Amino acid sequence: MKRDQHHVMPSPNGGWSVRQSGALRASRTFDKQADAVAYARDKLRKNGGELFVHGKDGTVRSHDTYAKQKFG
Repeated sequence: MKRDQHHVMPSPNGGWSVRQSGALRASRTFDKQADAVAYARDKLRKNGGELFVHGKDGTVRSHDTYAKQKFG
């Protein structure tokens, strides 16, 4: 099963976008990269998946994998 992949990347309109791989639009945009990363991490900690954080030049600066939380 393929993991959800989310990318924090520069937004064309300024700020930082959180975008799922294959999505046409960002799920959310933030002024600060740190806020975008925190939002994406929180989402992935709940559902599992991979986070790719891109720099201003578009290159991947970091990559993390999160397991889905198990409740019960």
